[in-house]
Amino acid sequence: MPDEKKLDPFKPIQPNIPGVEPGAAKSPPAKPQPPPAPVAARAVRAPAPPPQSSSPILVWIAGAVVVLFIVGGALAFWLRAMSHKASQPAAEPSAAGTLLPEEPAKPTENLPVGPGPVANAGDLQKTWSGRRFLFRDPVTSEAVPALVVRLPGGSYWAFSLREPFGTCELEYVSDLEKLRSDYNYRADHPMVGNPCNHSVYDLLKYGTSSNGGLVRGEVVQGSGIRPPMAIEVREDGQKIVAVRME
Repeated sequence: MPDEKKLDPFKPIQPNIPGVEPGAAKSPPAKPQPPPAPVAARAVRAPAPPPQSSSPILVWIAGAVVVLFIVGGALAFWLRAMSHKASQPAAEPSAAGTLLPEEPAKPTENLPVGPGPVANAGDLQKTWSGRRFLFRDPVTSEAVPALVVRLPGGSYWAFSLREPFGTCELEYVSDLEKLRSDYNYRADHPMVGNPCNHSVYDLLKYGTSSNGGLVRGEVVQGSGIRPPMAIEVREDGQKIVAVRME
């Protein structure tokens, strides 16, 4: 029996087709190739938008605020200048109608302070002549205004110009016409007056002090409580020395 080729069930015999060479294997169809990946486009940065200008309304508001600030400052300066000018006393016109220059402010008195020397005897040679000084209150340590006067007979009397138990400053009235016009009181010698309640004190008369003793300066008019507070003085050569206040 002729040799027969062993048939391979997994490789069947190719059919013999006229015009086609035997053994020519049919090539499998080519697998479709995936399309080429698209080239990534280069990222192009978009140009930044130009900065937007401020809103016209905001610009207008800012300008208005600046203008108001400038106008307000100028107005405040003008009002302050006018107020300062109004507070200054106007110069009085002269008889010819021209303005007189204002008087310069009086310098503050440089007064002696007691206890200690407060006046010279040579300055108090005339009767009723007086000299102002300051005396330090022993209770409050405040320097209060005071006066020493040469009385008829050559003695000296000193007293505080601070109203007893008050704050008004007394005045030594040597102008008798002023005493009549301001206090409606007639006298033939200088007196001490209280411009706040128009009380009048007579240094030639004695009145009752707070401790019951007698002290110069009796109240001859007005609602004064007692004579002015006395200050003890003594002579030390040509100096008048204030020692203590009652």
